[in-house]
Amino acid sequence: MTFLRTLAAATAVAFLAMPAAAEKLSLNAISNYLNGLTSAKGSFTQINDDGTISTGTIYIKRPGKVRFEYNPPEQALVLAYAGEVAIFDKKTGQAPDRYPLARTPLNIILERNVNLGQANMVTGHGFDGTATTVKAQDPKHPEYGDITMKFTGPPVELRQWVIRDDSGSVTTVILGDLEKTSGLSNRIFDINAEVAKMGR
Repeated sequence: MTFLRTLAAATAVAFLAMPAAAEKLSLNAISNYLNGLTSAKGSFTQINDDGTISTGTIYIKRPGKVRFEYNPPEQALVLAYAGEVAIFDKKTGQAPDRYPLARTPLNIILERNVNLGQANMVTGHGFDGTATTVKAQDPKHPEYGDITMKFTGPPVELRQWVIRDDSGSVTTVILGDLEKTSGLSNRIFDINAEVAKMGR
Protein backbone atom coordinates (compact mmCIF):
# COMPACT_ATOMS: atom_id res chain seq x y z
CA MET A 1 0.00 0.00 0.00
CA THR A 2 2.84 2.35 0.91
CA PHE A 3 4.54 1.59 -2.42
CA LEU A 4 1.34 2.32 -4.33
CA ARG A 5 0.86 5.61 -2.47
CA THR A 6 4.47 6.57 -3.20
CA LEU A 7 4.07 5.66 -6.88
CA ALA A 8 0.85 7.66 -7.11
CA ALA A 9 2.47 10.66 -5.46
CA ALA A 10 5.50 10.46 -7.76
CA THR A 11 3.22 10.23 -10.80
CA ALA A 12 1.26 13.27 -9.64
CA VAL A 13 4.46 15.30 -9.14
CA ALA A 14 5.75 14.29 -12.59
CA PHE A 15 2.45 15.32 -14.16
CA LEU A 16 2.52 18.70 -12.44
CA ALA A 17 6.08 19.25 -13.67
CA MET A 18 5.10 18.70 -17.30
CA PRO A 19 4.59 21.85 -19.40
CA ALA A 20 1.01 22.90 -19.84
CA ALA A 21 -0.62 21.48 -22.93
CA ALA A 22 -1.14 23.94 -25.76
CA GLU A 23 -4.61 25.34 -25.89
CA LYS A 24 -6.54 28.04 -27.73
CA LEU A 25 -5.77 31.34 -26.06
CA SER A 26 -8.60 33.74 -25.29
CA LEU A 27 -8.68 37.22 -26.81
CA ASN A 28 -8.57 38.61 -23.29
CA ALA A 29 -5.39 36.66 -22.46
CA ILE A 30 -3.74 37.87 -25.66
CA SER A 31 -4.77 41.49 -25.03
CA ASN A 32 -3.34 41.28 -21.51
CA TYR A 33 -0.08 39.84 -22.87
CA LEU A 34 0.31 42.61 -25.45
CA ASN A 35 -0.48 45.28 -22.88
CA GLY A 36 2.22 43.81 -20.65
CA LEU A 37 4.78 43.80 -23.46
CA THR A 38 6.02 47.28 -22.71
CA SER A 39 9.67 46.89 -23.73
CA ALA A 40 11.33 44.02 -25.58
CA LYS A 41 13.89 43.07 -28.20
CA GLY A 42 14.63 39.98 -30.25
CA SER A 43 15.67 38.63 -33.62
CA PHE A 44 13.32 38.44 -36.59
CA THR A 45 13.10 36.93 -40.04
CA GLN A 46 11.03 38.81 -42.59
CA ILE A 47 9.50 37.32 -45.72
CA ASN A 48 8.73 40.13 -48.11
CA ASP A 49 5.91 40.36 -50.62
CA ASP A 50 8.30 39.49 -53.47
CA GLY A 51 9.52 36.34 -51.67
CA THR A 52 12.88 37.75 -50.59
CA ILE A 53 14.01 37.15 -47.01
CA SER A 54 15.57 39.62 -44.58
CA THR A 55 16.79 39.22 -41.00
CA GLY A 56 17.57 41.57 -38.18
CA THR A 57 16.78 42.76 -34.67
CA ILE A 58 13.50 44.26 -33.51
CA TYR A 59 13.09 46.65 -30.59
CA ILE A 60 9.61 47.31 -29.22
CA LYS A 61 8.61 49.96 -26.71
CA ARG A 62 4.89 50.30 -26.25
CA PRO A 63 2.95 52.36 -26.82
CA GLY A 64 3.75 53.35 -30.35
CA LYS A 65 7.44 52.64 -30.82
CA VAL A 66 9.27 49.98 -32.82
CA ARG A 67 12.65 49.72 -34.54
CA PHE A 68 13.57 47.15 -37.20
CA GLU A 69 17.33 46.98 -37.71
CA TYR A 70 18.17 44.86 -40.75
CA ASN A 71 21.31 42.76 -41.02
CA PRO A 72 23.77 43.27 -43.92
CA PRO A 73 23.63 43.24 -46.87
CA GLU A 74 20.32 45.03 -46.24
CA GLN A 75 20.74 48.74 -45.54
CA ALA A 76 17.20 49.43 -44.43
CA LEU A 77 15.86 50.74 -41.14
CA VAL A 78 12.20 51.03 -40.14
CA LEU A 79 11.12 53.18 -37.21
CA ALA A 80 7.75 53.90 -35.62
CA TYR A 81 7.69 56.90 -33.31
CA ALA A 82 5.38 59.78 -32.35
CA GLY A 83 2.55 58.49 -34.52
CA GLU A 84 4.67 58.06 -37.65
CA VAL A 85 6.38 55.22 -39.50
CA ALA A 86 9.59 55.98 -41.40
CA ILE A 87 11.39 53.70 -43.85
CA PHE A 88 15.06 54.51 -44.36
CA ASP A 89 17.17 53.22 -47.24
CA LYS A 90 20.74 53.94 -46.19
CA LYS A 91 21.99 52.78 -49.58
CA THR A 92 20.44 55.76 -51.33
CA GLY A 93 20.91 58.21 -48.46
CA GLN A 94 17.58 59.80 -49.33
CA ALA A 95 15.13 61.16 -46.77
CA PRO A 96 12.87 58.40 -45.42
CA ASP A 97 9.39 57.65 -46.62
CA ARG A 98 7.03 58.66 -43.79
CA TYR A 99 3.37 57.93 -43.17
CA PRO A 100 0.94 57.77 -40.22
CA LEU A 101 1.30 54.76 -37.91
CA ALA A 102 -2.48 54.73 -37.51
CA ARG A 103 -2.81 53.75 -41.18
CA THR A 104 -0.82 50.54 -40.68
CA PRO A 105 -2.12 47.29 -39.15
CA LEU A 106 0.96 47.20 -36.89
CA ASN A 107 -0.67 50.02 -34.94
CA ILE A 108 -3.12 47.47 -33.51
CA ILE A 109 -0.46 45.88 -31.28
CA LEU A 110 1.40 49.13 -30.56
CA GLU A 111 -1.62 50.99 -29.19
CA ARG A 112 -1.54 52.10 -25.56
CA ASN A 113 -4.47 49.86 -24.65
CA VAL A 114 -4.95 46.76 -26.78
CA ASN A 115 -8.50 45.43 -26.61
CA LEU A 116 -9.06 42.66 -29.12
CA GLY A 117 -12.56 42.16 -27.73
CA GLN A 118 -13.92 45.38 -29.21
CA ALA A 119 -16.56 45.07 -31.90
CA ASN A 120 -15.43 44.33 -35.47
CA MET A 121 -11.70 44.31 -34.67
CA VAL A 122 -11.08 40.56 -34.75
CA THR A 123 -12.19 38.84 -37.93
CA GLY A 124 -10.58 35.45 -37.23
CA HIS A 125 -9.64 33.51 -34.07
CA GLY A 126 -8.36 29.96 -34.55
CA PHE A 127 -6.16 27.21 -33.15
CA ASP A 128 -4.12 24.67 -35.11
CA GLY A 129 -3.22 22.41 -32.22
CA THR A 130 0.00 24.28 -31.52
CA ALA A 131 -0.64 27.99 -31.90
CA THR A 132 -3.50 30.45 -31.65
CA THR A 133 -4.04 32.78 -34.59
CA VAL A 134 -5.83 36.11 -34.42
CA LYS A 135 -6.69 38.18 -37.48
CA ALA A 136 -7.43 41.81 -36.64
CA GLN A 137 -8.14 45.11 -38.33
CA ASP A 138 -8.89 48.70 -37.39
CA PRO A 139 -12.68 48.44 -36.90
CA LYS A 140 -13.14 52.04 -38.06
CA HIS A 141 -10.87 51.66 -41.11
CA PRO A 142 -10.77 48.09 -42.43
CA GLU A 143 -9.44 49.50 -45.69
CA TYR A 144 -6.06 50.03 -43.97
CA GLY A 145 -5.43 46.27 -44.13
CA ASP A 146 -5.11 43.62 -41.44
CA ILE A 147 -2.66 41.74 -39.26
CA THR A 148 -2.71 38.02 -38.52
CA MET A 149 -0.81 37.21 -35.34
CA LYS A 150 0.35 33.80 -34.11
CA PHE A 151 0.75 33.07 -30.41
CA THR A 152 1.88 30.03 -28.44
CA GLY A 153 1.13 29.30 -24.81
CA PRO A 154 0.44 29.30 -22.04
CA PRO A 155 2.49 31.26 -21.15
CA VAL A 156 1.50 33.54 -24.01
CA GLU A 157 4.26 34.36 -26.51
CA LEU A 158 3.99 36.30 -29.78
CA ARG A 159 5.68 34.23 -32.49
CA GLN A 160 4.73 35.72 -35.84
CA TRP A 161 2.61 38.25 -37.65
CA VAL A 162 1.51 38.67 -41.24
CA ILE A 163 0.54 42.15 -42.39
CA ARG A 164 -1.58 42.83 -45.44
CA ASP A 165 -1.39 46.56 -46.07
CA ASP A 166 -3.79 48.88 -47.87
CA SER A 167 -2.12 48.13 -51.21
CA GLY A 168 -2.58 44.36 -50.77
CA SER A 169 1.13 43.66 -50.16
CA VAL A 170 1.82 40.89 -47.65
CA THR A 171 4.80 40.85 -45.26
CA THR A 172 5.50 38.07 -42.76
CA VAL A 173 7.63 38.62 -39.65
CA ILE A 174 8.74 35.55 -37.71
CA LEU A 175 10.05 36.39 -34.26
CA GLY A 176 12.74 34.74 -32.20
CA ASP A 177 12.27 34.74 -28.44
CA LEU A 178 11.34 38.25 -27.38
CA GLU A 179 13.44 39.31 -24.41
CA LYS A 180 11.70 41.74 -22.10
CA THR A 181 14.03 44.64 -21.38
CA SER A 182 14.08 47.88 -19.47
CA GLY A 183 15.76 51.14 -20.22
CA LEU A 184 15.39 51.24 -24.02
CA SER A 185 16.06 54.85 -24.89
CA ASN A 186 13.39 56.70 -26.85
CA ARG A 187 16.21 58.06 -29.01
CA ILE A 188 16.69 54.73 -30.82
CA PHE A 189 13.13 55.12 -32.16
CA ASP A 190 13.31 58.85 -32.88
CA ILE A 191 12.80 59.42 -36.61
CA ASN A 192 14.03 63.02 -36.59
CA ALA A 193 17.17 62.04 -34.66
CA GLU A 194 17.92 59.42 -37.32
CA VAL A 195 17.34 61.98 -40.09
CA ALA A 196 19.74 64.36 -38.32
CA LYS A 197 22.42 61.65 -38.28
CA MET A 198 22.10 61.54 -42.06
CA GLY A 199 22.80 65.26 -42.22
CA ARG A 200 19.32 66.12 -43.43
